[in-house]
Amino acid sequence: MTVGLRGRRVLLVCGALSSLLWPLTSEALAAGLYRGYSSFSQTISELTSIGAPTRMPLIAEGFLYEALIIAFGVGVWQSAQGKRALHVTGGLLIAYGAIGPLWLPFPMTARTDITPMATAAITDVMHIILGAVDAVLYLAILGFGSVAFGKGFRFYSILTLAVVLTFGAWTNSFVRLVAAGEPTPWLGVVERIMIGAFLLWVVVLAVLLLRRSRDPDGSPDEDQEKEPDEPALPR
Repeated sequence: MTVGLRGRRVLLVCGALSSLLWPLTSEALAAGLYRGYSSFSQTISELTSIGAPTRMPLIAEGFLYEALIIAFGVGVWQSAQGKRALHVTGGLLIAYGAIGPLWLPFPMTARTDITPMATAAITDVMHIILGAVDAVLYLAILGFGSVAFGKGFRFYSILTLAVVLTFGAWTNSFVRLVAAGEPTPWLGVVERIMIGAFLLWVVVLAVLLLRRSRDPDGSPDEDQEKEPDEPALPR
């Protein structure tokens, strides 16, 4: 089903809203409800860990985020204008939002309940697996989305991809320390940089697509590369 121009713009705005809603809400709830929580040294997942005072509010916020990101994926798909890369990017964004509810039955164990040398709970194992799935989707979305516009956006996307890879690997290096109940200074900062880079990229993509949607003939921006089979228009 194809939506009109106004509907498509609303869907694209959902992308920008999703990237603003999620971090602002999670940090506000952490500061207001979770006494002793440290955004510097603790993961975002700990806000929805077993017994966390922020678990239920963030679950509700998570459903809203997922709805917004799915809507944005539909908007990207509808804005493709024959570009296969945007079709794939939109589909991947929809898949990314759709798997969000799978996190619900697999919260991580709270730091205070982690016992060194104990066998990891199935919820923690599944939590790590879902984290890996999200990471793969991040990379795929960035990879396909990078070719949607011109060289400037491609360079920015590659830079974002490098940040996600670097800080994602750094985040994973803390897994052993978390499992052992050891201190994890900088973990919260590192993870937030990784996720924040992706969220910012979503905002930039939304803005570019919204800007293009204002062009009545749907022509590409001046710095956007033409499709190989697009004939040059006579002047």
